[in-house]
Amino acid sequence: MTTHVPVAVIGAGPTGMTAATLLAQHGVETLVLDRWPEVYPQPRAVHLDAEVYRILERVGVANGFAAISRPALGLQLVDEHHRVLARFRRAGRRHGFPRANMFDQPELERLLRDNMTRNPNIRLRGGVEVVDLTPGTPARLTLADGERIACDYVLGCDGANSMVRNRIGAVMQDLKFEQRWLVVDIASTADLQQWDGVHQVCSTRRAATYMRIGETRYRWEFQLLAGESAADYGNLDGLRPFIAPWVPEGAELELVRVTEYTFRAQLADRWRRDNVFLLGDAAHLTPPFIGQGMGAGLRDAMNLAGKLAGVINGERDAGALNSYERERKPHARAMILLALTVGRAMTAGGRTGDLARRALATALTFPRAAACRLRGEPVVAQPVARRIP
Repeated sequence: MTTHVPVAVIGAGPTGMTAATLLAQHGVETLVLDRWPEVYPQPRAVHLDAEVYRILERVGVANGFAAISRPALGLQLVDEHHRVLARFRRAGRRHGFPRANMFDQPELERLLRDNMTRNPNIRLRGGVEVVDLTPGTPARLTLADGERIACDYVLGCDGANSMVRNRIGAVMQDLKFEQRWLVVDIASTADLQQWDGVHQVCSTRRAATYMRIGETRYRWEFQLLAGESAADYGNLDGLRPFIAPWVPEGAELELVRVTEYTFRAQLADRWRRDNVFLLGDAAHLTPPFIGQGMGAGLRDAMNLAGKLAGVINGERDAGALNSYERERKPHARAMILLALTVGRAMTAGGRTGDLARRALATALTFPRAAACRLRGEPVVAQPVARRIP
């Protein structure tokens, strides 16, 4: 027997849960399918900005997020000797919420899941895998156990290796960036006495990132060299030379996780086929250098959910859905390109690195011009009194 639902959301990460909650707030019955039975336990995203915070308020978890997040001062670029090259100031509440917020993704996902499952219009099924999708009217899903589900609309929020993207014939366009990085999460009650923002170390030998993401949680990211892997740095003894510039001698540390990621910059050539849509990492992959990856997915959900609910409820013409990709894709591309500029400023030597750092200097000096180019709020609120080479 085939079950029928108005909307199926494939993937119960932050993007999928946000989309489902927004639809349900408009009275749309939504089925959420995820291959994980519970919240995925490993930390991934650690930052979101004030605009995304407003989306969390819209879905009803702003107060809960305030309790688990930590405002940050912004982002700074430093050289190999940790001298400040440039600083992106993000302190304050100019838009009603802290402009830079650090958090642990599993904690945020638990908030979103608890909030989502309280809505009677949402049904969550964890521990199920969608193995096939046939676009059409309706679209048809096939689960691993053979169950079939007919859907008026499908939202593919199933991540970087999206099955939905594959089934609608979309292809990721490579924006020419791929780097292997070591990601290290550490817990400590020690006061590291660092500037309370994100530190991006610009180095042609080994670029790095440091950030405090909670009262006792810290993250480092280090560019891996050829021939290296996470297996080479699986304990604190191997990591101490890397983290020593930030950690006082004798500080007690607990290694929470060490893993390897490949940072990529990609954008799907199409975000829709008929009544099937791509959102989040299924549609775009952003290097993490400006902390906009997860936020881009929540922006996708916010843009599409209201339009889709309007169409389903008979309040809007179906043509309204055509604006989703037209509105979101340019912004996603702009954020990816900005992240690439920061990444190249961190890792590139010679003229390429100089040009990248000068591009960031322009953004620091002329934030309003940068905002116009990016069609969003400026990344930098004020210039710093230090010259970038």
